[in-house]
Amino acid sequence: MATTPAPFAPFEWKIAWRYLRARRAEGGVSVMTWISLIGITLAVFALVATLAVREGLRSDIVQTMLGANAHMDVHYRRDLQAEIPKDHLIRDYDDLSARLADMAGVEDVAPLVRAQVMGSFQGRNMPVDVYGITLDDLRDYPMIAEAEDSWGDLARFDEGVAIGGALARQLGIGVGDRLKLVSPDGARTPMGRSVRVSAYDVVYVFTSGQGFVDQSRLYMPLSEAQSFFNREGAVDQIDLRLSDPLRAEALILPVLETAGDRAYIYTWRDRAGGMIRALKMQDNAIFIVLAILVLIAALNIVSGLIMLVKNKGRDIGILRTIGLTQGAVLRVFFICGASVGTAGTVFGVILGVIFALNIDSVYALVDWTTGSGVRDLEASGFIFPSAIITVSDVLSSVALSMGLSWLITYFPARRAARLNPVEALRYE
Repeated sequence: MATTPAPFAPFEWKIAWRYLRARRAEGGVSVMTWISLIGITLAVFALVATLAVREGLRSDIVQTMLGANAHMDVHYRRDLQAEIPKDHLIRDYDDLSARLADMAGVEDVAPLVRAQVMGSFQGRNMPVDVYGITLDDLRDYPMIAEAEDSWGDLARFDEGVAIGGALARQLGIGVGDRLKLVSPDGARTPMGRSVRVSAYDVVYVFTSGQGFVDQSRLYMPLSEAQSFFNREGAVDQIDLRLSDPLRAEALILPVLETAGDRAYIYTWRDRAGGMIRALKMQDNAIFIVLAILVLIAALNIVSGLIMLVKNKGRDIGILRTIGLTQGAVLRVFFICGASVGTAGTVFGVILGVIFALNIDSVYALVDWTTGSGVRDLEASGFIFPSAIITVSDVLSSVALSMGLSWLITYFPARRAARLNPVEALRYE
């Protein structure tokens, strides 16, 4: 008793391979096969490379946002209903900082005094955002301690203040000059609070690359800030830097449990929510556009298969006559199209990964081609982000390309399977 061969039997692969490598004179469509293969390869390459650059751009933006800022801030609420009214200041900050530092996922803890004052130097006045912080904690902010450009010596921080480069230019002040700070929240007097004025040596000027930081920020030793802003024995907030900033939301509840009932949390995503949403919308738009590009490239497979089915009508009739089922014929032509789509996907992923891993060489080629340095081009508005390959991006690219190529291959393959062998052989 004859048995029916299992689906995708070896003879089906042999027939498909014969059709794929057949030359035009033999009724094959090898040229169209190569065009389809190249189209899929380039489309997947563009998809993988673009997703890698997109991920690198996102990482660069996040690192820029976090380089001079905390990943999470802990604040206290005012409690005026308590038996002894409590203000927003954190007075047990040493104990709380120690408990927060012991939490899993917390890399660094920095108690801060924050206030806004007026900075004055030789008749020029600018609003200044003051951060009172210790030198050890300040060193943990790479965009400050390891700024793009800096003047002075951060090691002398306890002897004065550090200010942003743009703020220094607006005030016309430099390292060694004395900056006058004017705060309306001075000592209490019978007539109200007096204005407090103090002068500090500028010991360090930094350019972080973040405009809002460089234009307004000033760092002051924590003990001096506590004295100047009437925060003796207290701070305004405790900043946390995390080992994985992207998991900040997962740590909100544990931090609240550690900090107590009066605490509330402010994360870096709260500060940059609009930017993150804009990046997400951009990601979706890019993926849709590139998916359309992959679809267009995959349609070449349909064209090639339709031509192959037309050229192989006589072969299909003979195969059906000698006993091949409709399913076997469908699988033969499905293998033809799916093989092209799969090979193109693999080659495209390889090219995309090579591109991402050698992005610096690509930028060097841009330098050589344009005759301009990367910094000159960046000053003209060009962006040169890094490229980061992620498993999820590669898998989504592979799934999209192979899914589309396999799906659209099914329809011409089904047409071949339904071809009437009598009609196919009538004029042969």
